[in-house]
Amino acid sequence: MPIRPRPPCRSCRRPTGARPWKTWPISPFRVPPEPVNEPAPTATVAASLDAQVHAADLDRWLSSRLVADERARADLIALYAFEAELMAIPTRVTQPLLAEMRYTWWAEQLDGVFAGVARKGHPVLEALTDLVARHALDRAPFDALIEAHIGRVHGEPHDLDAFYVGPMQTAVHVLAGPGHGDKVVEAGRVRGLGQVGRTEEARAGRRTANAALKSLPAEAFPAVASAALTTPDQPEPLKRLRLLWATVRGRV
Repeated sequence: MPIRPRPPCRSCRRPTGARPWKTWPISPFRVPPEPVNEPAPTATVAASLDAQVHAADLDRWLSSRLVADERARADLIALYAFEAELMAIPTRVTQPLLAEMRYTWWAEQLDGVFAGVARKGHPVLEALTDLVARHALDRAPFDALIEAHIGRVHGEPHDLDAFYVGPMQTAVHVLAGPGHGDKVVEAGRVRGLGQVGRTEEARAGRRTANAALKSLPAEAFPAVASAALTTPDQPEPLKRLRLLWATVRGRV
């Protein structure tokens, strides 16, 4: 004969014999969890871009630490994050044609960036769109950089001006406004020569670069400080000291 459940108690309307605390939705003895203060979405995105640049381009990430203003530093990081995306493409695809297709995609995205229409959901493009609008940046260095990357995957030599001078001029514009691009041409070439292993040529070019940097506003120097690092495999602590000393002197 099957066992039938006991009818509910009329006074409490719960199954007879049930422990009352089993029916309470929240135990009175349980301490409520502490509220979690999650970072704002913009802060999370900024931290993500910062980590991306740190992993891809330590020299310029270290240089960006010399920017005291947080907004200006974030702007610099957004610019470098765009370059980090381009640098990563050859590590993700092995065939030149596939790499060129990806670079072409980025070139097409610049249409939206410079029209003020960001690609939603893409942190780098959203940050770059905001950056371009606020600083009225010129598109030409961005296009030249992409073309130089396409040339590299097809075996062409480094275009030092496209890879290093143009981006440095744009970074200086971000930190100090327009009108200073001609002052950093030689510094950009010094950085480029160091990056491609032509260390002696880089060191020889410092005198000319420093002469041009004399009239560069101090707030713009973090954009060129990485030119002081002509030895890419130098330990990070030494790089930090070298950058600090270069900034104090205003010379690369």
